[in-house]
Amino acid sequence: MGILLGDFVAFGKAWGRYLHRRLYQTFIHFEDSKSVLVDNLMVGRGRMVRPFLHSGMAALFILGTLLAPFFASSFPGFSQNHLQEILPPSAVLSAVMTEDPETQTLVSEKPRAEVEEYTVKKGDTISQIAQKFNVSIDTIRWANNLESISSIKPGQVLKILPVTGVVHKVKKGETIYSIAKHYDTNAQGVVDFPFNTFVNDETFALAVGQTLIVPYGVMPKEKLWSPGSAYIAQKTPDAGSITAFGNFVWPTAGRITQRFVWYHQGLDIANEAAPAVLAADAGKVILAGWPDNKGYGNRVIIDHGNGYQTLYAHMSRIYVVSGQTVNRGDQIGQMGSTGRSTGTHLHFEVRQNGTPLNPLAMLK
Repeated sequence: MGILLGDFVAFGKAWGRYLHRRLYQTFIHFEDSKSVLVDNLMVGRGRMVRPFLHSGMAALFILGTLLAPFFASSFPGFSQNHLQEILPPSAVLSAVMTEDPETQTLVSEKPRAEVEEYTVKKGDTISQIAQKFNVSIDTIRWANNLESISSIKPGQVLKILPVTGVVHKVKKGETIYSIAKHYDTNAQGVVDFPFNTFVNDETFALAVGQTLIVPYGVMPKEKLWSPGSAYIAQKTPDAGSITAFGNFVWPTAGRITQRFVWYHQGLDIANEAAPAVLAADAGKVILAGWPDNKGYGNRVIIDHGNGYQTLYAHMSRIYVVSGQTVNRGDQIGQMGSTGRSTGTHLHFEVRQNGTPLNPLAMLK
């Protein structure tokens, strides 16, 4: 019995060693085969990417097609009509909707690029024509060499500029800077007009004989027929809902040339560079222009809605219109010397319930 037990133990050990060796060898062969497979895949990974992606997408498409009926049957109340009910109208388009006879295409009005012609009709006035084309009457006057505001007649063909200003034919030696200075405007405005072209867009070089539109340019040494409207061009958009701060920032840069006294109820700030004029506080523009052709010249009055009003006078340009709102610091115009003025400066007033206050006591 002891001999038989010893034989079983010896057999078990031998069988265990055999299994261990076979399993070990199988594992080694598996690892070697796996290494070879991985090496081949790594070497051919570039070639296998496209087939793999195409095969994967095909498999997903087939899987989706096969499973679609199952998912549809899982939601019996969901239909195409239900889809149209839950989606907004803009997301569900049909042939019936696109063929609606009431559907209209809105075409935005394109800005005019060139000088165009207008034939005067019976009853037309220069003011009406200027309003029709949204330019100043002086713009029409200068483009057509009119002698008086009433010197037009039916059948006459007028040249109408695309914007308020002048048209200029370039002469030898002229630059955008000399042209802008000649017409009392800034060179940037000439460059910014999108339909002006240049020989070199980097240096803004001009070709002799080419035509330039000079926006808001003014013919030198000529008395304006419409001093106010010739200078007004809304460049600052409406600010929408605003709230005044109750204190004021400096409206422009320069040196104080005249202070607040009983006979001069404002502050004069002079600067030969004619910088921009800013709204000292948020508010609503209640006046923009030159309504009386004297005194303050081109002016803007802002009502700040808290009992305060500010006035900005003698400007060369006005960038806002009556009725719009502005934020504190918005550009409302450019310093000038219009009206009763002897030099380029801004006359600035602060009023509380109609009573003039010393601006120096209010400015921050």
